[in-house]
Amino acid sequence: MMEKKTKRTKQSINREELESRILRSAEALFAEKGYSGSSMEAIAMSANISKQNLIYYFPNKELLYQRVLKEMLDIWIEKLSFLEAHGDTPEAVIRRYVHEKMQLSRLYPNGSKVFAHEIISGAPVLKEYLISHLKPQFDRDVEIVKSWINKGLIQNVDPEHLFFTIWAATQTYADFSVQMEVLLGRTKLDENDFSRAEEAVTSFVMRAIGAKKNNE
Repeated sequence: MMEKKTKRTKQSINREELESRILRSAEALFAEKGYSGSSMEAIAMSANISKQNLIYYFPNKELLYQRVLKEMLDIWIEKLSFLEAHGDTPEAVIRRYVHEKMQLSRLYPNGSKVFAHEIISGAPVLKEYLISHLKPQFDRDVEIVKSWINKGLIQNVDPEHLFFTIWAATQTYADFSVQMEVLLGRTKLDENDFSRAEEAVTSFVMRAIGAKKNNE
């Protein structure tokens, strides 16, 4: 019995690893070619599996595209819950939030591009998911910022547009990375570039909410 359980566990791990490889391959192709320009054949080739094996896991391209989008949004929601830890100041919460958002742009640039394409297209696949999953968290986060304002802990900023500004300022390093690379004279943005960007964006946001750069 124990051997069977171990075998199932290994099978489960292998399945997860293959699914992850498929999703990363699809993510890269959707980011480069768009939905219409990507084929199941190309995705299978990129993942180094047969098309038949790909179809076993994802019967069609639409389902695969939906999974890529929802996985990216789920990662975003999980990483960016704007909740106060005990003893955290608003500055510490926002500083951590900017850091996590910049890390998502650095670690998941293709996923960010696919998400951007979807939103620019009117979110035909993700709209209901945005309403049911992202909107409730966004509303909670906005209320937290409003409570800070009411307590006099930060400047009277527009809460919704504070978030929109942070998203735009951080996602641009993934969605428009080629532009950044050209203007900075890079072949590819590296960790130092992202550290510099994070410091600049954080400093800007800290000034906007009335906090000192180094929380002094």
